[in-house]
Amino acid sequence: MNTPILAKAIDNKLLLQQRFGNSFDLMFREVNCGEIHYTAAFLDGMCDRLFLSQSVIRPLSQPLDCAPKNAIDTLYSILYEGIERDMVSTMEEVEQHLIAGSLVFFADECTKSVCFNAPIFARRAVSEPQSEQQEKGSKEGFTDFFKDNVTLIRRRLRTPELHIERINIGKTSNTFVCLCYLADRADNELVEQIRSKLSKADPDIVLGAGSLRPYLEKSSQSFFSGIGSTERPDTFAAMLSEGRVGLIIDGVPFALFMPQFFTDHLRALDDYLTKPYYAFLLQVLRLCGLLIATMLPGLFVAVCVYHPELLPTDVMFDIAVAISHTPFPLFIEALIIHFIYEIVREAGLRMPKSVGHAVSIVGTLVIGDAAVKAGLIAAPMLIIVALTAISSAIIPGIHEPMAVLRFLFILAGGIMGLFGIMLTAVAVCISICNIVPFRIPYVNPIKTLKKARNSKLL
Repeated sequence: MNTPILAKAIDNKLLLQQRFGNSFDLMFREVNCGEIHYTAAFLDGMCDRLFLSQSVIRPLSQPLDCAPKNAIDTLYSILYEGIERDMVSTMEEVEQHLIAGSLVFFADECTKSVCFNAPIFARRAVSEPQSEQQEKGSKEGFTDFFKDNVTLIRRRLRTPELHIERINIGKTSNTFVCLCYLADRADNELVEQIRSKLSKADPDIVLGAGSLRPYLEKSSQSFFSGIGSTERPDTFAAMLSEGRVGLIIDGVPFALFMPQFFTDHLRALDDYLTKPYYAFLLQVLRLCGLLIATMLPGLFVAVCVYHPELLPTDVMFDIAVAISHTPFPLFIEALIIHFIYEIVREAGLRMPKSVGHAVSIVGTLVIGDAAVKAGLIAAPMLIIVALTAISSAIIPGIHEPMAVLRFLFILAGGIMGLFGIMLTAVAVCISICNIVPFRIPYVNPIKTLKKARNSKLL
């Protein structure tokens, strides 16, 4: 329901006070310009009062020569073009501009309002990315303010083909979401498909990317997702240059890009800055790290429990002696130690940085050295956990599916041996191949999306 702006400024003032529940930060200021009387409304702390006083209020100190019914139109036209402004005709639009940090003017005998946008609020400066470290890449990361993020993208893609559309999503939050794509590279059908899904999204509040994911991707039982995220503007720009479509969400220091392929997890920005042969070696290492992080604990359990003849004799006897001194079967021991590892990792991640290192040290000393000396954990299993943890850090973007798959492979190896490992691996491969985000296969090796749509893979 659209509520029209009333012809009396005092009535609009009372209506706003009623809508905002007499909030203390809702401010009003009366401005007289000769015979013309304006009522200005703003939210304290949301707009730059000094800038608006110098650029808007001060020019109104001179009397205006206009009819009262044209007061809003005159105010809209007399100020210089450097101020972002908008003319609105409903109270709902007025409320949205107030919340966004605008100064709103009402006048008697006028059923329109003019809004001057000059938001100011505390926000984090551009800093180095935390989760995507690169040796030779940029040191700039996304911030929590969407306009700063858009600027970071514009600096890297200086072309008018970069189209950025702003959409309001969220019944309560009314969060700004920017749809980004290169018009000359992105597939029009893909852009329209994502735009249509965003228009149908009706979450109550958008506080992160997780609020939009259910509306963008089909419900799937797979552990992997066809929607990627990054906190690096250069990585985001690279994805747009390949024909992807991106989303920048206000208040979120990460950007989404669609579609995401499996090979994206094996690539890093440094690969583009090194020799091709070394970049290929790095991708092979990441693939090996992915396999070790997911399958090594399960393979170790399967071989030691069901197929010890596959190990060299000396190694087999050493492992058997170490395992014989522990109170738990190897299968249960593997589950317990990896579960404890996830607890330590989560504690180090969530706790303040000042004590996070202490948690890691305590976890290493107590769980590692003391547990082995006490005979609760076998030393070979501790080596497997260490290799798994190091390999998981190679591809941090998919730690969640790797952690779940690791437990599944341990269960499969402990119950059915190598046969269970192979069945689980085949099931995971089928699940990955079954992912088709935005009608493009998840395992598609072709980078150019227009070519991918015309390929025989579809």
